[in-house]
Amino acid sequence: MVEAPASVKGTRPEGATSEDDASKKVREMFTEIAPRYDLLNHLLSLQLDRFWRARTAKHLRHVFPEPEISIEAHKPVHVRREISVLDLCCGTGDLAIALHRRYWARVVGVDFAHSMLVRARKKSARWHVPDAVPPRAIRFIEADALRLPFADGSFDLVTTAFGFRNLANYESGLREIQRVLKPGGTVAILEFAEPPEGLLGGLYRWYFSKVLPKIGGLISGEQAAYKYLPQSVARFFRPPELAALLTAVGFRAVDYCAWTFGTVALHTAVRST
Repeated sequence: MVEAPASVKGTRPEGATSEDDASKKVREMFTEIAPRYDLLNHLLSLQLDRFWRARTAKHLRHVFPEPEISIEAHKPVHVRREISVLDLCCGTGDLAIALHRRYWARVVGVDFAHSMLVRARKKSARWHVPDAVPPRAIRFIEADALRLPFADGSFDLVTTAFGFRNLANYESGLREIQRVLKPGGTVAILEFAEPPEGLLGGLYRWYFSKVLPKIGGLISGEQAAYKYLPQSVARFFRPPELAALLTAVGFRAVDYCAWTFGTVALHTAVRST
C-alpha cells in the first residue's frame, strides 16, 4: 500500500512561513489574476481545461439518479431527485456550471477570492432559467475551504477542480469535506499530476516550468502566480499518494483515473456511512 508522504502537508507559496500565511498568499495571488484567469486557463491548456471539467461532470453521472416521469400542470415532466453539490475552490465557476447544466442539481460554489466569485456569478447568470420548475440557480459563497459555513452532512457530492492543491493543509481539507458530506456521499478531486518519465513527460515539464510561466506572467502581469503553478504541482501528491491520504482519513471506495498522458487525475471516494 502506498503511503502519503508526511512532508507534504499543504501548499507553501514562496515566502510563506505558516498555514495562515500560505492561505493569505494564495488568496492574494488568485485575487490578482482573476481578470485574466479564464483566458489563460483556456490558452495555456490548449482548451483542455474545458474538456477535463466536462469529462469530470460526465464521470459523476452515477451520483445523479435517472429522472422519473411525473404529471404537473396536466403534462408529463421529468423530475430528478434533488442532489446537493458543493464545488470547493470554485474559481470562476466552470465546474459548478457544468454540473448545474448537465444535471440541474442544487449547486453551491465556494471560494475565498472575492474577485473570482464576482466573475463566477456573472458567468452563471447566463445559464439561469428564471421560469424553470423547480427554480434553480447556483449560489456562490465567499468562504475558506478549511472552515466551511455548513452543517455536518449537508451535501451529496463535494467537488473541486484544480483547487485542492492550493489548500494550506490537505488532511484538514479532506476532513472538512468529510464533515459536510452526507454518509455515503461522494468526493471528486480533479487535479494536475506529474506525468511519468519519458519523452512526453519531459516535454510537458519543459512547457510547464519554462514556457507557461512566461506566457502567463506576460498576459496577467503576475509572473509569480504562474511560477507558483508548476512549483505547486511538482510538490503535490502523486495520484497513489493522494489516494492513500483519502483512505487514511477514512474514505472508502477510493479510486482515481489519469487523463491526458498522466498530466491530470480525477480522484473519487465515498464517505463511510
